[in-house]
Amino acid sequence: ATQSTSAGGPTGVGRPPGPGPPRAAVTGPGVDEIMVNGAGTVYIERDGLVQSSPARFTDEEHLRRTIDRIVARVGRRIDEASPMVDARLLDGSRVNAVVPPIAIDGTTLTIRKFNRRALSMDDLIGLGCLSREAAGLLAMCVVGRLNILVSGGTGSGKTTLLGALSSFVPEDERIITIEDAAELQLDHQHLVRLESRPPTVSGAGAVEIRDLLRNALRMRPDRIIVGEVRDGAALDMLAAMNTGHDGSLGTVHASSVRDAVRRIETMVLIAGLELPIRAVRDQIGSGIDLIVHMARQKDGARRIVDIAEVVGMEGEVVTLQSLFRVDPDSTDSSTLLATGFEPRFWPRIAHLAPQWLPSNQVR
Repeated sequence: ATQSTSAGGPTGVGRPPGPGPPRAAVTGPGVDEIMVNGAGTVYIERDGLVQSSPARFTDEEHLRRTIDRIVARVGRRIDEASPMVDARLLDGSRVNAVVPPIAIDGTTLTIRKFNRRALSMDDLIGLGCLSREAAGLLAMCVVGRLNILVSGGTGSGKTTLLGALSSFVPEDERIITIEDAAELQLDHQHLVRLESRPPTVSGAGAVEIRDLLRNALRMRPDRIIVGEVRDGAALDMLAAMNTGHDGSLGTVHASSVRDAVRRIETMVLIAGLELPIRAVRDQIGSGIDLIVHMARQKDGARRIVDIAEVVGMEGEVVTLQSLFRVDPDSTDSSTLLATGFEPRFWPRIAHLAPQWLPSNQVR
């Protein structure tokens, strides 16, 4: 399964001549992710499905040499003193590597490939990610400056959907994006992109998402887009949403819309301000308007399975109301259906209905 080449390892960034993994086996059409579990085991994700690849590295030394060349190009290093690296390559792809002694069974490498063309909402409709009616409502919510949180698991398509939603932001509005690794592709004139920075080898110089978010509030943003809400940054995001920065967008790792609320609660508490849980939930109930949950299904497709309005507080609980949802009892897990409930935020966006939404969709 190996061949002589000097064109580069699976990443195509180049390496010394010698036996190595066939480049076409891991960089062909439809390959979204490359997972190397040691020199002799390579998996790829193609069109949403994980499969074994015939590609192989010659030995552990070859794999380590390839990783060293990858991370050196982005000014990073990996060794026993610093055994993990997570970085963005020059083409936008995301690379993560872990070496012994942290990786017990040998060096591992994971590369999430960069999609050079941002998918539009029409593309997502064509792929079966959501219905045209649901897309119309989401477009109205973005134009109407509602605060939207996209939830889902790893690789469920959260960032892709976030980019599609961002395309509806009016061109005269100033967007500031904040990401751990810049992945969003926005075709917008008034755009500022910020990216966090890990600490140096000496442990200094780190710039966290939370630092960027606080600084963004001083940059006169019309919209703040957070690539992934994590740890104490959730508190700053909620503060922004509740203090006039309407129309903010973000993603969070969660297994359901309800779990997304719990995750935000937990991350706010991590901020260390010892806020009472009731105050935290009040901030969530008044700050977030809509939660869109995505899931990667058994056939590899990434689809929206729930679009829920955050209604507010009922007693001590943040209440949610699904506006579109995949019927869990249906044999067709790809059909996103309107529940028929009129959202409470409807008066804020109803004037946009003639442009974006079929008149019979919200009842």
